[in-house]
Amino acid sequence: MPSTDLNTLVSGDIPPQPTISFEFFPPKDDPAAAILNNTLTELAKHRPAFVSVTYGAGGSTQDRTFAVAQSILNTLKCRVIGHLTLVGSTEEQLSHVLEEYQKIGLSGVLALRGDPVGGPTAPWTTTPGGYDYADQLVDLISRTTTLEVGVAAFPDVHPASQGNFMQDIQVLLRKEELGATFAITQFVFDSGRYEALCDALESRGSRLRIYPGIMPVMNYNQIVRMLELSGGYMPKATRLRFARYQNDPESLKQLGIDIAVQICEDVVALGAPGLHFYTLNQSGPTDSVISQLSFQ
Repeated sequence: MPSTDLNTLVSGDIPPQPTISFEFFPPKDDPAAAILNNTLTELAKHRPAFVSVTYGAGGSTQDRTFAVAQSILNTLKCRVIGHLTLVGSTEEQLSHVLEEYQKIGLSGVLALRGDPVGGPTAPWTTTPGGYDYADQLVDLISRTTTLEVGVAAFPDVHPASQGNFMQDIQVLLRKEELGATFAITQFVFDSGRYEALCDALESRGSRLRIYPGIMPVMNYNQIVRMLELSGGYMPKATRLRFARYQNDPESLKQLGIDIAVQICEDVVALGAPGLHFYTLNQSGPTDSVISQLSFQ
């Protein structure tokens, strides 16, 4: 298992800290593919250290995931991390995806359990011949491939942990023991919670690099729903500011950008190795945030 962290996995020179990275999802049709291609072109100027591409439960977007990953490798010339989830997949199927990831030239995998069909808090249904926990997938990747292994981190506590923060820390430490070298968090709206997560890991000797997830809010109802599904946390004052503009789209978008910029500045001041943007396949909001950062 390689020990190089993702800050060194860049085409050409090693970029200055902190790095910039993006998440994209496979488009569902040709118009969506055209939007993604434009997004890739617009965001390429920020020289991402890496990008990640999501993967549908049970391989529902498998072919499109492979195609998008290959396209990014060819156009952005940066490292690509493929997501992989356990939902609906056997060990044999997971191994096949890993083989394909290596074949097309991906640099790493974000190993995820994935949400049950009923959502993050629904009961987990075991797939015969499959796995139940993401650490089993981390182990599989580490044993059978040379891919870098990343995992998810939850500053606001994983929905299945029922508020047990230290349980989440122990899970992350176990994944690191099995070969994970970095983690990407759910979207961060409270830099203090990101700091607490990093401090708890560091105090226990962890060397995981924790990339905070950043998502500029563009739609009030959308972010409320996302927070409900993921168990995420937004400070009450921030939520009320967004609620004030829920019927004023332009003001809400500007507020979303302003708050994202402040979060970025705060987590970088706390030592974040980079910023991972959940783009939702749109370039505008992410581009606006990055252009206003003091260190860019």
